[in-house]
Amino acid sequence: MTKNYPSNLMWEQWELIPLLFPEPKPGGRPRTTCMYAVVNAILYVLCQGSTWRALPGDLPPWSTVYGYFRRWGKDRTSLQIHEKVY
Repeated sequence: MTKNYPSNLMWEQWELIPLLFPEPKPGGRPRTTCMYAVVNAILYVLCQGSTWRALPGDLPPWSTVYGYFRRWGKDRTSLQIHEKVY
């Protein structure tokens, strides 16, 4: 459980986007990271102007969050999320 940061999505916003996330790669390891926490960590960095490595310890590891940020930017998932939420 993470702290409630001002940048966190409200639950009503979160309910709009779970189906937008790409499925894990077939044959890969099962996903163990909570996507809600990843999205909130990305929003924390973007809203706070923080560096990836300065993410608070109660959020997923910075490398995991950054990896999703990069992938979702390349496959345009981040734009779909933005359109649904904002």
